[in-house]
Amino acid sequence: MTTRLLLISDTHIPGRARRLPDEVLREADAADLIVHAGDWVAASVLDDLATHGDVLGVYGNNDGDDLRAVLPEVARREVDGVRIAVVHETGQKQRREERMDAAYSDADLLVFGHSHIPWDTTSPRGMRLLNPGSPTDRRRQPAHTFMTVELADGGIRSVRLHRI
Repeated sequence: MTTRLLLISDTHIPGRARRLPDEVLREADAADLIVHAGDWVAASVLDDLATHGDVLGVYGNNDGDDLRAVLPEVARREVDGVRIAVVHETGQKQRREERMDAAYSDADLLVFGHSHIPWDTTSPRGMRLLNPGSPTDRRRQPAHTFMTVELADGGIRSVRLHRI
């Protein structure tokens, strides 16, 4: 059995876009779990995504009290034997993998956001670190992005970066 995850972050709605792109919503409908790594900005984004499927999310530094009241700073869930942690900020990129190994020693997959820069690395102990970038605010990146992940047999089968 395969479980499909949609990873998004830093949607910054309505500041950077009025709504989520159609590509993201199609993937949300196809996903078994939607993971959002913070900076939703509007609580309506959470409400919208929840109509498409199960959502695991955290608040980011640009999220207000309304989102902080319903979302944690760090979220955790085990899915098909893969221990997932989600957080908005991980600090600077230098030595990120080593720092996150120490901070999330109980996770197999860490999903994070904040930088709007897609990231896919593996820590020294084997934890996968993924930042899907942003589907609505590319900043200095060449494209808006999000990720899909397939889990199977207690591990990560595939990771795909989507460019919009």
